[in-house]
Amino acid sequence: MLQDDRMRNRSSALGDYWTLTKPEVNFLVVVSTLVGFYLGSHGRLDWLLLVHTLLGTLLVASGTATLNQFMEREADSRMRRTAMRPLPAGRLSPSKAFWFGMMLSAAGAIYLWRLVNGLASALAVFTLATYLLVYTPLKRKTPFCTLVGAFPGAVPPLIGWAAARGGLNGDRSTTLRILVYSSALLPVSLAPVMMGQVGLIYFFGAIILGLGLLGCGGRLAVTRSKALARRVVLASVVYLPLVFALMMFDKIAT
Repeated sequence: MLQDDRMRNRSSALGDYWTLTKPEVNFLVVVSTLVGFYLGSHGRLDWLLLVHTLLGTLLVASGTATLNQFMEREADSRMRRTAMRPLPAGRLSPSKAFWFGMMLSAAGAIYLWRLVNGLASALAVFTLATYLLVYTPLKRKTPFCTLVGAFPGAVPPLIGWAAARGGLNGDRSTTLRILVYSSALLPVSLAPVMMGQVGLIYFFGAIILGLGLLGCGGRLAVTRSKALARRVVLASVVYLPLVFALMMFDKIAT
């Protein structure tokens, strides 16, 4: 009986550590990294390098999620949705969660640095730092935290690309994809108008935003530079929150 209780407790603890890593979020991180690696690959896919990239990124992402729950344990205890998480529920001590998150993060960064490349490791660490030190503290202060949070959310494809290419220099195929996707986004963004869910304010605003994003991509295609590439990234991050803001304003105004 005592041995059975120990096994159940051990199983429960493992489940709690697993929960700390937010596996449902990490699945999206891994998929995004995989897509970036695939698009950045030339010729035959390097499967071993891909596995190293995904594993290292997964370790850093798991550590980030764990440290995020460590930082937000008091706030989580006050919300019904999060009160039963391992830390606010008292099933794991904060110190154990902290060192578990630090171990995963450090292991992932070193793994990427040694078995992939330094740039992929640096991007993973940048994601961790901006998520924990900028986005997480802003969550309780301003709704504009979503704009900041979009940056670490957009980095995993860059990690995959950097792993495959060894750098972030875009080629003509990249700029072509930007133009194609930006062009397709414009009619898609007008779907709520066709469905009668929003009105003219959103209609004209979405067109302006869509053309602005497309214009940034067009300039990058003509004059490829790091400054214009950064502008495209910024425009893509800002675009979606502005579209959502337009929807809300349209509803208020009408």
